[in-house]
Amino acid sequence: MTGFSLGIDGRSALVCGASKGLGRACAEALAQAGARLTICARSEGPLKAAAAEIEALAGQPVTAVAADVTTEAGRAALVAACPDPDILVTNAAGPPPGRFEDWGEAEWQAATSANMIAPLLLIRAVVGGMRRRRWGRIVNITSSAVKAPLPMLGLSNGARAGLTGAIGGIAREVARDGVTINNLLPGHFATDRLESYLTAVAAARGVPPETVRAEVAAANPTGRVGQPPEFGATCAFLASAHAGYVTGQNILMDGGLFPGLF
Repeated sequence: MTGFSLGIDGRSALVCGASKGLGRACAEALAQAGARLTICARSEGPLKAAAAEIEALAGQPVTAVAADVTTEAGRAALVAACPDPDILVTNAAGPPPGRFEDWGEAEWQAATSANMIAPLLLIRAVVGGMRRRRWGRIVNITSSAVKAPLPMLGLSNGARAGLTGAIGGIAREVARDGVTINNLLPGHFATDRLESYLTAVAAARGVPPETVRAEVAAANPTGRVGQPPEFGATCAFLASAHAGYVTGQNILMDGGLFPGLF
């Protein structure tokens, strides 16, 4: 991000699910842009390792909080560590792939708790302060499945679509106070989550994961899958001083795979 300031140097940023994957990519981009970073994930070991590596990359301290944001105690611990964030990035691992007939109430409750309710409650905990300070940026990492639901990912399709609907109204309520809320919709990115999905699809079809991986890349207009730093850079722009007129949007990053106009 050298040569172009995002205008967030010294701003406080809270990034969830930041020990790996797209959450970590967002955390790295924000830290490199000068934000004071607090990151969280459930597993303390990988989280602390990520914090140390981001510190070395950005040259400034990173606060790491091992917490489960689907619980009230976890959210309280996170807000206690970063009580007045200027930037919030919500992110949670999607529920496992599977078949509709295999999912009961417990599975649907878990999916909506992690991918809809927890982000909304975390936003509720910090958006008041943003409004009082007349500046805030919230980015929710959702999924391209919000626009084009994927087979075997019904739990994720439903929960993330619910979050998207709720955010559509909230974003417009807070916009006059200088707070923006947007959703980033990743398609196929080179993450552990993608590998899990490809493995499940391969098993269902009775073919090697390598076959499915090659098919996914070939089907994309770019001929490849996305790389996490690309996603992180986009997140950092949405969190920047230059994105104050972008709010309530679902920004799709899928290499052009979705064929629609909207």
